[in-house]
Amino acid sequence: MNWKITVLSFAIGMVSRNIVLLKSDMKGPILCFVGPPGVGKTSLGQSIARSMQREFIRISLGSVRDEAEIRGHRRTYVGALPGRIIQGIRRASSNNPVFMLDEVDKLGMDFRGDPSAALLEVLDPAQNFSFSDHYLEIPFDLSKVLFICTANMLEPIPPALLDRMEVISLPGYTEMEKLEIAKRYLVPRQRNENGLPEDKPDVPEETIKLIIGSYTREAGVRNLEREIGTVNRKIARRFAEGQEIPDTITTEQIHEFLGPPRYRHHLAEEEDEVGVATALAYTPVGGETMPIEVSLIPGKGDLILTGSLGDVMKESARAALTYARSRSKALGLDESFYTKYDLHIHVPAGATPKDGPSAGITIATAVISALTGVPVRKDVGMTGEITLRGHVLPIGGLRDKLVAAHRANLRRVMIPKDNESDLADVPDTIKHDLEIRPVEHMDEVLQLAYVRPLKVEQPQITATTDDHPDGAAKPAAARRKRAAK
Repeated sequence: MNWKITVLSFAIGMVSRNIVLLKSDMKGPILCFVGPPGVGKTSLGQSIARSMQREFIRISLGSVRDEAEIRGHRRTYVGALPGRIIQGIRRASSNNPVFMLDEVDKLGMDFRGDPSAALLEVLDPAQNFSFSDHYLEIPFDLSKVLFICTANMLEPIPPALLDRMEVISLPGYTEMEKLEIAKRYLVPRQRNENGLPEDKPDVPEETIKLIIGSYTREAGVRNLEREIGTVNRKIARRFAEGQEIPDTITTEQIHEFLGPPRYRHHLAEEEDEVGVATALAYTPVGGETMPIEVSLIPGKGDLILTGSLGDVMKESARAALTYARSRSKALGLDESFYTKYDLHIHVPAGATPKDGPSAGITIATAVISALTGVPVRKDVGMTGEITLRGHVLPIGGLRDKLVAAHRANLRRVMIPKDNESDLADVPDTIKHDLEIRPVEHMDEVLQLAYVRPLKVEQPQITATTDDHPDGAAKPAAARRKRAAK
């Protein structure tokens, strides 16, 4: 499993078994696990309940629209029942279970009331000691219950409800983590469920990696388990027909069991090219590499953007072009190039929508490469938002982006300087294999991304104008030193 999840479950288990009890009536926080489908949010809740030796109750809040589902019906109605909270307590036969509210971001609202408003009292430790259920009509103490919520996204959750929770983000698994989960858990379970021997057939690492990379595209492991189950079912059928069970499932047999590969990850470009740079993108199913292509064609200075780009990404392209125009003299470019040529920026896989500001420095790199004729290194990837002055701003999803760069056989990756703290979440093997270069300004990118460094006159990273009487520029190092004092 994800190492963070494993450590959290272990710590809870150790605390629950500790002989020294610091406080007997402590009110636990309201936890909210947020992450993509299939990363183990519900399983983690079950592990917490098992570690604390408490009953586990789960209710799904998906598509719940009636407030009475939470607070219950008044007994004057025909068929009146208590709410789901009280019903769960009754099933647990305990007043301190681990209560999981699944899919809290899928709550609805209509003329029957707002269930999320009813949850405000349930999930507030300062109020739920006297929770009022319409069916009971007497206060009920929920303060000893450990509530855990799960969600795929935070945006749909009302702010007042979100403010009562402690959010714990569970990111998608890396390829190495999926490999360990499959070896230790998924493969043995599928053998058992399909009636195969415990030790046959063996599934080596190369075969599991092939299934992960070519037959699944997800943040979790549900589809991975489904594909492993498909392979085991076909082997079980052959065994039932009197055929021998193979000792090992090879990569060649996977194509026979699962058919041709369904997905293909982008790899590094085969050669250094002019006007082509590799961006790192974040998707709901993990990181991906994304080539950015730029071509100059005779025209009147139009900017052509293709590839199903969103509004934010289009703005990033315009900002990158403006930066290139503002630095044309320092880069030795014809300052009137934008009146003689049209600039066409294209992102392949045009049927896939793309958006976000993190491709800004990549677009600028490809644009300047097309203008100067200097090729971009094929083994370099980059991510970062660009400003009109060339500053590199932080981005999100760094962990998944670096995993994608490692998978694509890139060697050097440029990330925003402000994202250095996020490297703590990146596996050590990836940090060891990649040359990760934090950058603060686009001028630094220009020295690292090309086959030969560009000669940039008047580099902006060495001096900047501060607010002082003569308006002169002061070195950035001196400015930092002054700020430290």
